[in-house]
Amino acid sequence: MPRTDSAFSAMSAASASQAECRNLLPGLAVLPAADVTAGVDEAGRGCLAGPVVAAAVILPESASLPGLADSKALSERQRDALAPLIRRTALAWGLGMVWPRRIEAVNILQATFEAMSRAIACLGRHGPLPELLLIDGNKTLPPEHLCRALAREGHAPSRLPRQQAVVHGDATEAAISAASILAKTQRDRLMTALDRRWPVYGFARHKGYGTADHYAALRAHGPCPLHRLTFRGVLPETPAAQAGRTAVQGSLL
Repeated sequence: MPRTDSAFSAMSAASASQAECRNLLPGLAVLPAADVTAGVDEAGRGCLAGPVVAAAVILPESASLPGLADSKALSERQRDALAPLIRRTALAWGLGMVWPRRIEAVNILQATFEAMSRAIACLGRHGPLPELLLIDGNKTLPPEHLCRALAREGHAPSRLPRQQAVVHGDATEAAISAASILAKTQRDRLMTALDRRWPVYGFARHKGYGTADHYAALRAHGPCPLHRLTFRGVLPETPAAQAGRTAVQGSLL
């Protein structure tokens, strides 16, 4: 299975103290951000198979991307047309991935935080980190996740970016919409490629989501290494599993 945790070229709560981050990060300096905002979103959180993929995007104020919208509201053709335009227009963009074994170990919410943090850390490869992070959804990132991701990239900011959770932000904030499209197109391409390795599951069609034909393939063949074994429906449920259903991750948060 591929192990690409983050790719290409860049959150945390304002409550995170400088002392907390100094304990986690090496003593390197990063230029202060100049009122730069990044949008952050993920794809694949509710899938039965494959990684959760996050993207972070910084758009210039003058960005013009006609048709930009929530990736779920666009067709595959529209997303594929917009993705290269976003990459060319963005001041910076980053991707982060977390794979099934890690998802099983920490749960899907924590894995999503990790993927988002890795995407944000990529932004600092070619410039300062953003000052504000707009996170799609109702949660901001725990400081420890961002600190670890930044340390992996060699960053040691004097303070972490401010964060703002934006419910349905992928439909209202251009930078979040752009991030949702990059995350979705990257993950779809990956799942289409992985379909060639495990063709019996139909990953190229459903991209790992819990469709009827995906569940039928699981019943016929059992899971492959790409599946998230703690997600309901991936493994046959025994009476013990049914009794302990609360310990099994659902496919949605």
